[in-house]
Amino acid sequence: MIEKTLQLLKDASYSLPMLEENQINDLLLTLADAIESNSAVLLEANAKDLARMDRSNPVYDRLLLTEERLKGIASDMRHVADLESPVGKVIDERVRPNGMKLTRVRVPFGVIGVIYEARPNVSFDVFSLCFKSRNACALKGGSDAYDSNCAIVDLIHRVLAEKGIDPHVVELLPAGHEAAAELMKAVGMVDLLIPRGSARLIKSVREQAQIPCIETGAGVCHTYFDKEGDLKKGADIIFNSKTRRPSVCNTLDSLVIHADRLNDLPELCIRMAQKNVVIEADEQSYAALDGKYPAELLEPATDESFGKEFLAYRMSIKTVASFEEALKHIRHFTSHHSECIVTENAEHGRKFQQYIDAACVYVNVSTAFTDGAQFGLGAEIGISTQKMHARGPMGLEEITTYKWLINGDGQTRQ
Repeated sequence: MIEKTLQLLKDASYSLPMLEENQINDLLLTLADAIESNSAVLLEANAKDLARMDRSNPVYDRLLLTEERLKGIASDMRHVADLESPVGKVIDERVRPNGMKLTRVRVPFGVIGVIYEARPNVSFDVFSLCFKSRNACALKGGSDAYDSNCAIVDLIHRVLAEKGIDPHVVELLPAGHEAAAELMKAVGMVDLLIPRGSARLIKSVREQAQIPCIETGAGVCHTYFDKEGDLKKGADIIFNSKTRRPSVCNTLDSLVIHADRLNDLPELCIRMAQKNVVIEADEQSYAALDGKYPAELLEPATDESFGKEFLAYRMSIKTVASFEEALKHIRHFTSHHSECIVTENAEHGRKFQQYIDAACVYVNVSTAFTDGAQFGLGAEIGISTQKMHARGPMGLEEITTYKWLINGDGQTRQ
């Protein structure tokens, strides 16, 4: 059954380059309206998924859909419709001495498969970006979000059919492991595979996939508060990056602080007590917070406190004696996702961005901005932490490739 579904998807993908840009945009705008007008149906399906999950599970927030979040999804889809399509864009053009003209242009990959976990919003984001870039997409969501994903894809299929477009340009695969295994070995059927989720999921795909894949790695994100960091900026950035949405990959996991600023640590952290953020503090930072941060929220750090993606109201603190030690610590534990420095020392900011190897490196800005919509990409199909092809939030351009078009007048090669 899965092979048949993938064949339908592959066949349908050939129709997408034939669509006019106004057809693409009209479909996305119509679907955005349909998301809002069908919110009750989508939320009812989402409620079934939520009923099966413990509210204390950090994944619960990722799974949750609300009226506000659906409006945000619809808004992002309208933004994607407004963006210029990269398909057909000329990247390079040259004429050889023999008169042969070469043109390099952007084209869709063809069929993109996405394996993801309990985030039903991904279904809409992936479809909008793939459709805009004329890629067909195979959606392999997790069992936690199965009812939500079914309702979402049913709605997309209905709008596609109403517009006279082959609904098979997007397919939802079964939630079990068998479908993931079939997708990972779909040579000749799927052109690119993108895993989104836990480090365990990404590792599994990297090791088992027989088709090209782009890693969207786990986010172990640090913020280094430098000796010359501004206290107000630091407090605002730390609070925002830790508490805005703790279950997402751009959330702060570990605060690194210069030892000379330990007296300011209580003020940097105290607002997080409002959100019941548990702090795993090393010896020096624990002493600085002891009696000034709620005792029930303060724990001694262990070796496992660092290099860990918490996905919850929990973070670690590491004290360093120098800027160089901060760089060394972050380089050792980074997942190459998003890293930040808070400093008024312009040279430290420059060196931090130069020496830290991550997809997104911030100076005096919350890591919460690592997001396709915030980068002006409309939405994102994932955040790549690798270096081949794409890095950071992946929007329309990142899910295209290119081909060479060669025109001549009978030239032959000697």
